[in-house]
Amino acid sequence: MKLLLTSGGVTNSRIREALAGMLGRPIADCTALFIPTAQWGQPACGPETVWKSTADRWDDEPGLVGLGWRSVGVLELTALPSIPPERWMPWVRDADVLLVDGGEARYLYTWLLQSGLAALLPELRDTVWVGVSAGSMVLTPRVGPEFLDWQPDGPDDTLGLVDFSIFPHLDYPGWSQNTLAAARRWAERIPGRSYAIDDQTAIAVVDGSVEVVSDGQWHQFDT
Repeated sequence: MKLLLTSGGVTNSRIREALAGMLGRPIADCTALFIPTAQWGQPACGPETVWKSTADRWDDEPGLVGLGWRSVGVLELTALPSIPPERWMPWVRDADVLLVDGGEARYLYTWLLQSGLAALLPELRDTVWVGVSAGSMVLTPRVGPEFLDWQPDGPDDTLGLVDFSIFPHLDYPGWSQNTLAAARRWAERIPGRSYAIDDQTAIAVVDGSVEVVSDGQWHQFDT
């Protein structure tokens, strides 16, 4: 897969250009599936936030589904175990991009496994994964205990499809727990490479090559 791992979505022209480059053709020619599942595991989210994200109705934030796709569908992972794989797998294989919303990364990880989508990911070589916050963190090896909201005393490992971890929403207004100092403390407990990124930053991964795409602030840690 080609990965565009963001904190806040496609929030500026540089991130949008990176997405277009991964797709290899205009967004208007591409089909997308939107995955809101991570929100159900995040106590700050609920039916209204899921609707706003799905309908692209956030007033102060750009959405994923409103980027101008040829078509957009919703893929709810918690429903997939009740549907025969031969029904839903073609939906995924036919999509050009998976738009994976934020919320709670370990909850999303659990349903990626239980739904069977995680096992399908290695086959999706040309598909683009666009993650927001938890939708990005779920592909990393660990998220850190600071980001465990669904099961606070549980493990913090995730899929590990990339070899670095992500601290999202760096210096987000009003979020005192997302300062650079907090990110440094988090990174000290996360082995290997990690990044703290703000909502104007993305990490692009194509064929194992990692590139930071940013109009904002980001920091790399190596521990």
